[in-house]
Amino acid sequence: MPEQSVTIRNDQEMLALFGKHDQHLRKIEHALGVSVVARAGEVKINGPEVNLGKAARLFDDLLVIVRSGSPLHKEDVEYALRAINDPRLIQLRQMYQERIDVPSKRRFVLPRTPGQKAYVDAMRSHDIVFAVGPAGTGKSYLAMAMAVENLTKGEVSRIILTRPAVEAGERLGYLPGDLAEKINPYLRPLYDALYEMMEIDMVQRYIDRGIIEVAPLAFMRGRTLNDAFIVLDEAQNTTGEQMKMFLTRLGFDSKAVITGDVTQVDLPTEKISGLIQVQGLLAKVPGIKFIPFSAQDVVRHELVQAIIQAYEQGNHRSA
Repeated sequence: MPEQSVTIRNDQEMLALFGKHDQHLRKIEHALGVSVVARAGEVKINGPEVNLGKAARLFDDLLVIVRSGSPLHKEDVEYALRAINDPRLIQLRQMYQERIDVPSKRRFVLPRTPGQKAYVDAMRSHDIVFAVGPAGTGKSYLAMAMAVENLTKGEVSRIILTRPAVEAGERLGYLPGDLAEKINPYLRPLYDALYEMMEIDMVQRYIDRGIIEVAPLAFMRGRTLNDAFIVLDEAQNTTGEQMKMFLTRLGFDSKAVITGDVTQVDLPTEKISGLIQVQGLLAKVPGIKFIPFSAQDVVRHELVQAIIQAYEQGNHRSA
């Protein structure tokens, strides 16, 4: 039976590659129909010849992560398996070259699709970037990672995270608590993403010192935001006036990333989404980049991609 081999430097590298209780190894063997054994500093791969090369490339790519000192996650293995069979996806080795460094146990965040890579490239080369597309495409997650990387590398002195509180009118007043407690549920997803990029105690210290600010969009009015990385999330729920107000807050040495999904507008029907309006107004302005995402960029559970595609097809039929 044909065989291929991959060189392993030491036992620690092998343990990280195979996973706890060999969970990564079992997943790879099952997915590719191969058998794998480690002996004398090598991983020996046996199985159908058509899959041997794929398995060897897969282990080589996974070793890039292992040798970086970062833990190899189940999601990394699952993605690598998808990527070797789907030419639309970026190979893990290429993704690592585009990594975003963050000060958490994860150590870095990787763009996983061509759309995500284009998004990361745009955030590194443009001062204003719009990311428009469905849930699960990593729009907010990658923006948060880039904001943290810019802060920790000293490229900006603070991070400002904001999103519109759609109910911030009469109905918000009926909620219990003071203003901060009323608004907090709208901002919670921003905190959740932030805690994945940084240790909790570091986040709290930065918030206490004003280095990180999480606030509703209305709090941006009248300000000039210098030397900051600013993320506007859920931008489909801004009005045209709010979007103009936000974009004109940008000061010197600042970057802004605006994310949203124009299929999930929660504004009253008579209001036009600022995210929809701005695409027609600013699409050709130099220095501003629009990155469109589709179901092909979804990196959550594979069923999420199928759900989004089903809804898109349903919308086309009803149009």
